[in-house]
Amino acid sequence: MEEKDENKQLKRGLSNRHIQLIALGGAIGTGLFLGIGKAAVLAGPSVILGYAIAGVVAFFIMRQLGEMVVEEPVSGSFSYFANKYMGPFGGFSSGWNYWVLYILVSMAELTAIGIYVQFWWPEIPLWVSSTFFFIVINSINLASVKVYGETEFWFSIIKVAAIIAMILFGSYLLISGSAGERATVENLYNDGGFFPKGWLTNAQDGSYQGLLAALVMIMFSFGGLELVGITAAEAENPEKNIPRATNQVLIRILIFYVGALFILFSLMPWRTITADTSPFVEVFNALNSFEFTLFDKTYYFTTIIANILNLIVLTAALSVYNSCVYSNSRMLYGLAEQGNAPRFLKKLNKNHSPIAAIIVSAILVAVCIVVNKIIPEKALEILMSLVVSSLVINWIMISFTHIYFKKQKIKEGVNTKFPSLFYPISNVICLVFLVGVLVMMWFTGLKISVELIPIWLLILWLSYLMVKRNKAKS
Repeated sequence: MEEKDENKQLKRGLSNRHIQLIALGGAIGTGLFLGIGKAAVLAGPSVILGYAIAGVVAFFIMRQLGEMVVEEPVSGSFSYFANKYMGPFGGFSSGWNYWVLYILVSMAELTAIGIYVQFWWPEIPLWVSSTFFFIVINSINLASVKVYGETEFWFSIIKVAAIIAMILFGSYLLISGSAGERATVENLYNDGGFFPKGWLTNAQDGSYQGLLAALVMIMFSFGGLELVGITAAEAENPEKNIPRATNQVLIRILIFYVGALFILFSLMPWRTITADTSPFVEVFNALNSFEFTLFDKTYYFTTIIANILNLIVLTAALSVYNSCVYSNSRMLYGLAEQGNAPRFLKKLNKNHSPIAAIIVSAILVAVCIVVNKIIPEKALEILMSLVVSSLVINWIMISFTHIYFKKQKIKEGVNTKFPSLFYPISNVICLVFLVGVLVMMWFTGLKISVELIPIWLLILWLSYLMVKRNKAKS
Protein backbone atom coordinates (compact mmCIF):
# COMPACT_ATOMS: atom_id res chain seq x y z
CA MET A 1 0.00 0.00 0.00
CA GLU A 2 2.86 2.37 0.85
CA GLU A 3 4.44 1.82 -2.57
CA LYS A 4 1.12 2.49 -4.23
CA ASP A 5 0.79 5.83 -2.39
CA GLU A 6 4.33 6.80 -3.39
CA ASN A 7 3.45 6.13 -7.02
CA LYS A 8 0.66 8.69 -6.72
CA GLN A 9 3.02 11.47 -5.68
CA LEU A 10 5.44 13.73 -7.51
CA LYS A 11 9.02 12.56 -7.13
CA ARG A 12 11.82 14.67 -5.66
CA GLY A 13 14.25 14.49 -8.57
CA LEU A 14 15.61 18.05 -8.81
CA SER A 15 19.06 18.32 -7.27
CA ASN A 16 20.76 21.45 -5.94
CA ARG A 17 22.47 22.26 -9.25
CA HIS A 18 19.13 21.92 -11.07
CA ILE A 19 17.42 24.30 -8.63
CA GLN A 20 20.30 26.80 -8.83
CA LEU A 21 20.22 27.00 -12.62
CA ILE A 22 16.41 26.96 -12.80
CA ALA A 23 16.39 29.97 -10.46
CA LEU A 24 19.04 31.74 -12.51
CA GLY A 25 17.55 30.76 -15.87
CA GLY A 26 14.16 32.05 -14.77
CA ALA A 27 15.62 35.56 -14.64
CA ILE A 28 17.28 35.33 -18.04
CA GLY A 29 14.94 35.17 -21.00
CA THR A 30 14.47 36.75 -24.38
CA GLY A 31 13.49 39.93 -22.53
CA LEU A 32 17.09 40.41 -21.44
CA PHE A 33 18.63 39.78 -24.86
CA LEU A 34 16.03 41.51 -27.02
CA GLY A 35 13.90 43.73 -24.77
CA ILE A 36 16.47 46.03 -23.21
CA GLY A 37 16.42 48.37 -26.20
CA LYS A 38 12.87 49.56 -25.51
CA ALA A 39 13.64 50.35 -21.87
CA ALA A 40 16.90 52.08 -22.86
CA VAL A 41 15.06 54.38 -25.28
CA LEU A 42 12.65 55.41 -22.52
CA ALA A 43 15.21 56.11 -19.80
CA GLY A 44 18.77 56.22 -21.15
CA PRO A 45 21.56 55.09 -18.78
CA SER A 46 19.27 55.39 -15.74
CA VAL A 47 17.70 52.12 -16.90
CA ILE A 48 20.62 50.50 -15.02
CA LEU A 49 19.18 51.85 -11.77
CA GLY A 50 15.74 50.70 -12.91
CA TYR A 51 16.89 47.10 -13.25
CA ALA A 52 18.50 47.29 -9.80
CA ILE A 53 15.26 48.60 -8.23
CA ALA A 54 13.06 46.04 -10.00
CA GLY A 55 15.59 43.34 -9.08
CA VAL A 56 15.30 44.19 -5.38
CA VAL A 57 11.49 44.06 -5.56
CA ALA A 58 11.67 40.73 -7.40
CA PHE A 59 14.04 39.45 -4.71
CA PHE A 60 11.63 40.51 -1.93
CA ILE A 61 8.81 38.62 -3.66
CA MET A 62 11.03 35.56 -4.08
CA ARG A 63 11.87 35.65 -0.38
CA GLN A 64 8.17 35.88 0.47
CA LEU A 65 7.39 32.91 -1.76
CA GLY A 66 10.50 31.13 -0.50
CA GLU A 67 9.39 31.39 3.12
CA MET A 68 6.09 29.71 2.27
CA VAL A 69 7.44 26.90 0.08
CA VAL A 70 10.27 25.99 2.46
CA GLU A 71 7.77 25.76 5.30
CA GLU A 72 5.41 23.63 3.20
CA PRO A 73 7.12 22.23 0.06
CA VAL A 74 3.99 21.07 -1.75
CA SER A 75 2.66 21.05 -5.31
CA GLY A 76 0.66 24.03 -6.50
CA SER A 77 3.03 26.56 -4.94
CA PHE A 78 1.43 29.97 -4.33
CA SER A 79 -1.97 28.69 -5.49
CA TYR A 80 -1.86 26.14 -2.66
CA PHE A 81 -0.98 28.85 -0.14
CA ALA A 82 -3.62 31.26 -1.45
CA ASN A 83 -6.19 28.45 -1.16
CA LYS A 84 -5.11 27.64 2.39
CA TYR A 85 -4.58 31.11 3.83
CA MET A 86 -6.81 33.42 1.72
CA GLY A 87 -9.64 31.05 0.91
CA PRO A 88 -10.82 28.87 -2.01
CA PHE A 89 -11.26 31.74 -4.46
CA GLY A 90 -7.70 32.90 -3.77
CA GLY A 91 -6.34 29.48 -4.69
CA PHE A 92 -8.65 29.11 -7.67
CA SER A 93 -7.93 32.56 -9.15
CA SER A 94 -4.18 32.59 -8.59
CA GLY A 95 -3.73 29.06 -9.99
CA TRP A 96 -5.86 29.50 -13.10
CA ASN A 97 -4.47 33.00 -13.71
CA TYR A 98 -0.95 31.58 -13.68
CA TRP A 99 -1.93 28.72 -15.98
CA VAL A 100 -3.56 31.01 -18.57
CA LEU A 101 -0.58 33.37 -18.35
CA TYR A 102 1.90 30.68 -19.37
CA ILE A 103 -0.37 29.09 -21.96
CA LEU A 104 -0.21 32.44 -23.79
CA VAL A 105 3.52 32.78 -23.16
CA SER A 106 4.00 29.26 -24.57
CA MET A 107 2.17 30.30 -27.73
CA ALA A 108 4.37 33.37 -28.12
CA GLU A 109 7.60 31.47 -27.50
CA LEU A 110 6.73 28.69 -29.97
CA THR A 111 6.07 31.34 -32.61
CA ALA A 112 9.42 32.98 -31.82
CA ILE A 113 11.19 29.60 -32.02
CA GLY A 114 9.89 29.13 -35.57
CA ILE A 115 11.24 32.56 -36.54
CA TYR A 116 14.69 31.80 -35.09
CA VAL A 117 14.86 28.49 -36.97
CA GLN A 118 14.08 30.30 -40.24
CA PHE A 119 17.27 32.30 -39.74
CA TRP A 120 19.16 29.14 -40.72
CA TRP A 121 16.54 27.44 -42.87
CA PRO A 122 14.13 30.07 -44.28
CA GLU A 123 12.41 27.44 -46.42
CA ILE A 124 10.99 25.70 -43.32
CA PRO A 125 7.45 26.96 -42.53
CA LEU A 126 6.92 28.40 -39.04
CA TRP A 127 4.39 25.73 -38.13
CA VAL A 128 6.82 22.90 -38.93
CA SER A 129 9.58 24.01 -36.55
CA SER A 130 7.04 25.10 -33.93
CA THR A 131 5.39 21.67 -34.08
CA PHE A 132 8.74 19.88 -33.90
CA PHE A 133 9.85 21.66 -30.72
CA PHE A 134 6.32 21.43 -29.33
CA ILE A 135 6.64 17.62 -29.50
CA VAL A 136 10.24 17.55 -28.22
CA ILE A 137 9.68 19.78 -25.18
CA ASN A 138 6.45 18.06 -24.15
CA SER A 139 8.17 14.68 -24.50
CA ILE A 140 10.96 15.87 -22.23
CA ASN A 141 8.41 16.87 -19.61
CA LEU A 142 6.62 13.53 -19.88
CA ALA A 143 9.88 11.89 -18.86
CA SER A 144 11.03 12.13 -15.25
CA VAL A 145 11.38 15.52 -13.59
CA LYS A 146 15.14 14.89 -13.55
CA VAL A 147 15.15 14.98 -17.36
CA TYR A 148 13.39 18.35 -17.27
CA GLY A 149 15.87 19.60 -14.67
CA GLU A 150 18.85 18.43 -16.73
CA THR A 151 17.50 20.03 -19.91
CA GLU A 152 16.82 23.34 -18.17
CA PHE A 153 20.27 23.16 -16.55
CA TRP A 154 22.00 23.13 -19.94
CA PHE A 155 19.66 25.72 -21.45
CA SER A 156 20.55 28.03 -18.54
CA ILE A 157 24.27 27.28 -18.90
CA ILE A 158 24.17 28.55 -22.50
CA LYS A 159 22.35 31.74 -21.51
CA VAL A 160 24.66 32.43 -18.59
CA ALA A 161 27.74 31.72 -20.69
CA ALA A 162 26.52 34.20 -23.31
CA ILE A 163 26.13 37.00 -20.76
CA ILE A 164 29.47 36.25 -19.10
CA ALA A 165 31.12 36.27 -22.53
CA MET A 166 29.51 39.62 -23.32
CA ILE A 167 30.64 41.13 -20.00
CA LEU A 168 34.19 39.84 -20.40
CA PHE A 169 34.49 40.83 -24.05
CA GLY A 170 32.88 44.22 -23.39
CA SER A 171 35.29 44.82 -20.52
CA TYR A 172 38.20 43.93 -22.80
CA LEU A 173 36.99 46.39 -25.43
CA LEU A 174 36.69 49.16 -22.84
CA ILE A 175 40.07 48.56 -21.19
CA SER A 176 42.00 47.98 -24.42
CA GLY A 177 40.34 50.79 -26.35
CA SER A 178 39.61 48.36 -29.19
CA ALA A 179 36.02 49.59 -29.52
CA GLY A 180 37.11 53.05 -30.60
CA GLU A 181 36.92 56.51 -29.08
CA ARG A 182 33.18 56.44 -28.50
CA ALA A 183 33.51 53.53 -26.02
CA THR A 184 34.03 55.12 -22.60
CA VAL A 185 32.49 55.06 -19.14
CA GLU A 186 31.67 58.73 -19.72
CA ASN A 187 28.78 57.55 -21.93
CA LEU A 188 26.92 56.91 -18.68
CA TYR A 189 26.64 60.62 -17.89
CA ASN A 190 28.04 62.89 -20.64
CA ASP A 191 24.90 63.16 -22.80
CA GLY A 192 22.16 64.67 -20.65
CA GLY A 193 23.47 63.06 -17.47
CA PHE A 194 22.61 59.71 -15.92
CA PHE A 195 18.91 60.71 -16.03
CA PRO A 196 18.67 62.26 -19.51
CA LYS A 197 14.90 61.88 -19.55
CA GLY A 198 14.33 62.39 -15.84
CA TRP A 199 12.16 60.25 -13.62
CA LEU A 200 9.02 60.94 -15.65
CA THR A 201 8.59 63.42 -18.51
CA ASN A 202 5.95 64.02 -21.15
CA ALA A 203 7.26 63.64 -24.70
CA GLN A 204 6.10 65.73 -27.65
CA ASP A 205 3.87 62.92 -28.92
CA GLY A 206 2.03 62.81 -25.58
CA SER A 207 3.70 59.63 -24.34
CA TYR A 208 5.66 59.37 -21.11
CA GLN A 209 9.39 58.80 -20.83
CA GLY A 210 11.89 58.52 -18.00
CA LEU A 211 12.91 55.91 -15.46
CA LEU A 212 9.41 55.35 -14.04
CA ALA A 213 8.03 54.74 -17.53
CA ALA A 214 10.85 52.27 -18.23
CA LEU A 215 10.05 50.32 -15.06
CA VAL A 216 7.04 48.87 -16.87
CA MET A 217 9.32 47.21 -19.45
CA ILE A 218 11.94 46.33 -16.86
CA MET A 219 9.52 44.60 -14.49
CA PHE A 220 8.51 42.03 -17.09
CA SER A 221 12.12 40.96 -17.59
CA PHE A 222 11.88 39.25 -14.21
CA GLY A 223 8.74 37.27 -15.00
CA GLY A 224 9.56 33.61 -14.35
CA LEU A 225 11.48 34.01 -11.10
CA GLU A 226 8.56 32.40 -9.26
CA LEU A 227 9.41 29.11 -11.00
CA VAL A 228 11.62 28.20 -8.03
CA GLY A 229 8.49 27.99 -5.90
CA ILE A 230 6.87 25.60 -8.37
CA THR A 231 9.80 23.18 -8.00
CA ALA A 232 9.34 22.80 -4.22
CA ALA A 233 7.36 19.54 -4.39
CA GLU A 234 10.05 17.90 -6.54
CA ALA A 235 13.21 19.41 -5.09
CA GLU A 236 15.68 17.28 -3.17
CA ASN A 237 16.15 18.71 0.32
CA PRO A 238 13.99 21.82 -0.30
CA GLU A 239 14.78 23.27 3.14
CA LYS A 240 18.39 23.68 2.05
CA ASN A 241 18.35 24.04 -1.74
CA ILE A 242 15.51 26.54 -2.21
CA PRO A 243 16.87 29.11 0.29
CA ARG A 244 20.31 28.80 -1.31
CA ALA A 245 18.92 29.41 -4.81
CA THR A 246 16.68 32.26 -3.63
CA ASN A 247 19.42 34.09 -1.72
CA GLN A 248 21.79 33.98 -4.68
CA VAL A 249 19.28 35.55 -7.06
CA LEU A 250 19.91 39.13 -5.91
CA ILE A 251 23.67 39.03 -6.45
CA ARG A 252 23.18 37.29 -9.78
CA ILE A 253 20.70 39.96 -10.90
CA LEU A 254 23.25 42.62 -10.00
CA ILE A 255 25.95 40.81 -11.99
CA PHE A 256 23.99 39.69 -15.03
CA TYR A 257 21.65 42.64 -15.44
CA VAL A 258 23.29 45.63 -13.79
CA GLY A 259 26.83 44.53 -14.65
CA ALA A 260 25.97 43.74 -18.26
CA LEU A 261 24.09 47.03 -18.70
CA PHE A 262 26.97 49.00 -17.22
CA ILE A 263 29.23 47.55 -19.91
CA LEU A 264 26.66 48.04 -22.67
CA PHE A 265 26.02 51.70 -21.92
CA SER A 266 29.74 52.35 -21.58
CA LEU A 267 30.48 50.85 -24.98
CA MET A 268 28.07 53.04 -26.94
CA PRO A 269 26.26 56.37 -26.58
CA TRP A 270 22.75 55.63 -25.34
CA ARG A 271 21.17 57.61 -28.18
CA THR A 272 22.49 55.06 -30.70
CA ILE A 273 20.26 52.37 -29.13
CA THR A 274 16.85 51.87 -30.72
CA ALA A 275 13.73 50.05 -29.54
CA ASP A 276 13.98 47.61 -32.44
CA THR A 277 17.56 46.48 -31.84
CA SER A 278 19.35 44.76 -29.00
CA PRO A 279 22.41 46.37 -27.41
CA PHE A 280 23.79 42.84 -27.13
CA VAL A 281 23.78 42.61 -30.90
CA GLU A 282 25.75 45.83 -31.12
CA VAL A 283 28.42 44.57 -28.74
CA PHE A 284 28.88 41.26 -30.51
CA ASN A 285 28.92 43.08 -33.83
CA ALA A 286 32.08 44.76 -32.62
CA LEU A 287 33.71 41.39 -33.21
CA ASN A 288 33.35 42.04 -36.93
CA SER A 289 36.63 43.93 -36.82
CA PHE A 290 38.41 40.83 -35.54
CA GLU A 291 39.88 38.10 -37.69
CA PHE A 292 41.97 35.01 -37.22
CA THR A 293 44.16 32.85 -39.44
CA LEU A 294 43.98 29.09 -39.56
CA PHE A 295 46.03 26.96 -42.00
CA ASP A 296 47.08 30.09 -43.91
CA LYS A 297 43.49 31.14 -44.42
CA THR A 298 41.90 34.26 -42.88
CA TYR A 299 38.48 34.02 -41.22
CA TYR A 300 36.21 36.85 -40.10
CA PHE A 301 33.74 36.74 -37.24
CA THR A 302 30.77 38.22 -39.10
CA THR A 303 28.98 34.94 -39.87
CA ILE A 304 29.98 33.36 -36.58
CA ILE A 305 28.46 36.24 -34.59
CA ALA A 306 25.11 36.06 -36.34
CA ASN A 307 24.89 32.31 -35.72
CA ILE A 308 25.91 32.63 -32.07
CA LEU A 309 23.32 35.33 -31.42
CA ASN A 310 20.59 33.29 -33.07
CA LEU A 311 21.58 30.22 -31.05
CA ILE A 312 21.39 32.25 -27.84
CA VAL A 313 17.92 33.67 -28.47
CA LEU A 314 16.69 30.26 -29.68
CA THR A 315 18.00 28.67 -26.49
CA ALA A 316 16.34 31.38 -24.40
CA ALA A 317 13.00 30.78 -26.13
CA LEU A 318 13.28 26.98 -25.74
CA SER A 319 14.16 27.45 -22.07
CA VAL A 320 11.11 29.63 -21.46
CA TYR A 321 8.80 27.19 -23.25
CA ASN A 322 10.33 24.23 -21.40
CA SER A 323 9.66 25.98 -18.08
CA CYS A 324 6.13 26.91 -19.20
CA VAL A 325 5.28 23.25 -19.84
CA TYR A 326 6.75 22.22 -16.50
CA SER A 327 5.17 24.93 -14.36
CA ASN A 328 1.76 24.76 -16.06
CA SER A 329 1.47 21.02 -15.55
CA ARG A 330 2.43 21.31 -11.88
CA MET A 331 -0.02 24.17 -11.35
CA LEU A 332 -2.86 22.12 -12.90
CA TYR A 333 -1.84 19.16 -10.74
CA GLY A 334 -1.93 21.38 -7.65
CA LEU A 335 -5.32 22.83 -8.62
CA ALA A 336 -6.68 19.30 -9.00
CA GLU A 337 -5.40 18.42 -5.52
CA GLN A 338 -7.20 21.48 -4.13
CA GLY A 339 -10.42 20.46 -5.86
CA ASN A 340 -10.24 23.54 -8.10
CA ALA A 341 -9.64 21.50 -11.26
CA PRO A 342 -10.94 18.12 -12.53
CA ARG A 343 -9.62 15.15 -10.54
CA PHE A 344 -8.23 13.37 -13.62
CA LEU A 345 -5.51 16.04 -13.80
CA LYS A 346 -3.88 14.37 -10.77
CA LYS A 347 -2.97 11.33 -12.88
CA LEU A 348 0.78 10.57 -12.98
CA ASN A 349 2.65 8.35 -15.41
CA LYS A 350 5.26 5.75 -14.42
CA ASN A 351 7.90 8.52 -14.30
CA HIS A 352 5.84 10.40 -11.67
CA SER A 353 5.11 13.19 -14.15
CA PRO A 354 1.55 14.64 -14.27
CA ILE A 355 0.71 13.21 -17.69
CA ALA A 356 -2.91 14.41 -17.82
CA ALA A 357 -1.96 17.98 -16.87
CA ILE A 358 0.85 18.04 -19.45
CA ILE A 359 -1.42 16.76 -22.22
CA VAL A 360 -4.27 19.17 -21.42
CA SER A 361 -1.87 22.14 -21.34
CA ALA A 362 -0.29 20.98 -24.62
CA ILE A 363 -3.69 20.73 -26.31
CA LEU A 364 -4.58 24.30 -25.27
CA VAL A 365 -1.22 25.62 -26.51
CA ALA A 366 -1.77 23.83 -29.83
CA VAL A 367 -5.22 25.39 -30.12
CA CYS A 368 -3.72 28.82 -29.38
CA ILE A 369 -1.17 28.34 -32.16
CA VAL A 370 -3.96 27.49 -34.62
CA VAL A 371 -6.00 30.46 -33.39
CA ASN A 372 -2.91 32.61 -33.88
CA LYS A 373 -3.05 31.76 -37.60
CA ILE A 374 -6.70 32.57 -38.16
CA ILE A 375 -7.77 35.39 -35.79
CA PRO A 376 -7.36 39.06 -36.69
CA GLU A 377 -4.17 40.74 -35.52
CA LYS A 378 -6.11 42.91 -33.05
CA ALA A 379 -7.55 39.85 -31.32
CA LEU A 380 -4.06 38.43 -30.85
CA GLU A 381 -2.90 41.75 -29.44
CA ILE A 382 -5.69 41.62 -26.84
CA LEU A 383 -4.73 38.06 -25.88
CA MET A 384 -1.10 39.05 -25.40
CA SER A 385 -2.18 42.07 -23.35
CA LEU A 386 -3.70 39.55 -20.96
CA VAL A 387 -0.17 38.21 -20.39
CA VAL A 388 0.87 41.59 -19.00
CA SER A 389 -2.20 41.76 -16.77
CA SER A 390 -1.79 38.19 -15.53
CA LEU A 391 1.84 38.68 -14.57
CA VAL A 392 1.04 41.69 -12.38
CA ILE A 393 -1.87 39.80 -10.76
CA ASN A 394 0.46 36.86 -10.15
CA TRP A 395 3.04 38.91 -8.21
CA ILE A 396 0.39 40.84 -6.26
CA MET A 397 -1.22 37.55 -5.20
CA ILE A 398 2.11 36.14 -3.98
CA SER A 399 2.78 39.18 -1.79
CA PHE A 400 -0.80 39.32 -0.46
CA THR A 401 -0.84 35.58 0.25
CA HIS A 402 2.41 35.90 2.18
CA ILE A 403 0.81 38.52 4.45
CA TYR A 404 -2.01 36.11 5.33
CA PHE A 405 0.47 33.24 5.71
CA LYS A 406 2.68 35.27 8.05
CA LYS A 407 -0.22 36.45 10.21
CA GLN A 408 -1.34 32.84 10.66
CA LYS A 409 2.14 31.63 11.59
CA ILE A 410 2.60 34.46 14.08
CA LYS A 411 -0.80 33.64 15.59
CA GLU A 412 0.27 29.99 15.93
CA GLY A 413 3.60 31.00 17.45
CA VAL A 414 5.52 29.27 14.63
CA ASN A 415 9.04 30.42 13.76
CA THR A 416 9.40 29.70 10.06
CA LYS A 417 12.56 28.09 8.68
CA PHE A 418 13.29 30.72 6.00
CA PRO A 419 11.73 34.04 7.08
CA SER A 420 11.32 36.75 4.46
CA LEU A 421 13.18 40.02 4.75
CA PHE A 422 11.67 43.09 6.45
CA TYR A 423 8.12 41.76 6.86
CA PRO A 424 5.68 43.51 6.53
CA ILE A 425 7.55 46.52 5.11
CA SER A 426 8.87 44.54 2.12
CA ASN A 427 5.30 43.43 1.31
CA VAL A 428 4.12 47.04 1.33
CA ILE A 429 7.07 48.06 -0.88
CA CYS A 430 6.25 45.29 -3.38
CA LEU A 431 2.54 46.08 -3.51
CA VAL A 432 3.11 49.83 -3.89
CA PHE A 433 5.65 49.13 -6.63
CA LEU A 434 3.27 46.82 -8.51
CA VAL A 435 0.36 49.26 -8.24
CA GLY A 436 2.74 51.93 -9.52
CA VAL A 437 3.56 49.68 -12.47
CA LEU A 438 -0.16 49.44 -13.23
CA VAL A 439 -0.45 53.24 -13.15
CA MET A 440 2.50 53.62 -15.53
CA MET A 441 1.04 50.95 -17.82
CA TRP A 442 -2.07 53.11 -18.10
CA PHE A 443 0.02 56.06 -19.36
CA THR A 444 2.59 54.23 -21.50
CA GLY A 445 0.58 52.51 -24.21
CA LEU A 446 -0.54 49.48 -22.20
CA LYS A 447 -3.90 50.90 -21.12
CA ILE A 448 -5.74 47.88 -22.49
CA SER A 449 -3.78 45.59 -20.16
CA VAL A 450 -5.02 47.53 -17.13
CA GLU A 451 -8.57 47.62 -18.47
CA LEU A 452 -8.52 43.84 -18.90
CA ILE A 453 -7.74 43.18 -15.24
CA PRO A 454 -11.26 43.71 -13.78
CA ILE A 455 -12.77 41.85 -16.74
CA TRP A 456 -10.38 38.93 -16.24
CA LEU A 457 -11.02 38.84 -12.48
CA LEU A 458 -14.77 38.80 -13.15
CA ILE A 459 -14.32 35.84 -15.51
CA LEU A 460 -12.33 34.02 -12.82
CA TRP A 461 -14.99 34.78 -10.20
CA LEU A 462 -17.84 33.51 -12.40
CA SER A 463 -15.81 30.39 -13.22
CA TYR A 464 -15.19 29.82 -9.52
CA LEU A 465 -18.93 30.09 -8.76
CA MET A 466 -19.66 27.50 -11.46
CA VAL A 467 -17.06 25.09 -10.07
CA LYS A 468 -18.36 25.66 -6.53
CA ARG A 469 -21.93 24.95 -7.64
CA ASN A 470 -20.89 21.75 -9.45
CA LYS A 471 -19.02 20.59 -6.34
CA ALA A 472 -22.09 21.20 -4.21
CA LYS A 473 -24.23 19.12 -6.58
CA SER A 474 -21.78 16.22 -6.55
